[in-house]
Amino acid sequence: QVQLVESGGGLVQPGGSLRLSCAASGFTFSMYPMSWYRQAPGKERELVAGINSIDGSTNYADSVKGRFTISRDNAKSTVYLQMNSLKPEDTAVYFCKVRKSWSDYWGQGTQVTVSS
Repeated sequence: QVQLVESGGGLVQPGGSLRLSCAASGFTFSMYPMSWYRQAPGKERELVAGINSIDGSTNYADSVKGRFTISRDNAKSTVYLQMNSLKPEDTAVYFCKVRKSWSDYWGQGTQVTVSS
């Protein structure tokens, strides 16, 4: 079955960096686009970044453009989110997601807290 396991979250000061990882299993990773979402307390879950499976093209939310970078390693079945110049408003639980066979699969999430 599809499994997604996020890691790499934590507490970081404003202006700092974190690298999130999402290890995937249970499907042919290289064939599927992957996405990162986040959900802050009291807010709806929002798309942060996505990466295509075919050409590796990427897309980002306006709020993170120029600061976050999504990448993937198909040999390791892992998608990454490099987050630089973090701001307090980036505080949220971050999830990776894959859509397979018309169903969305989510990981358990990893908490990112940006605070001094």
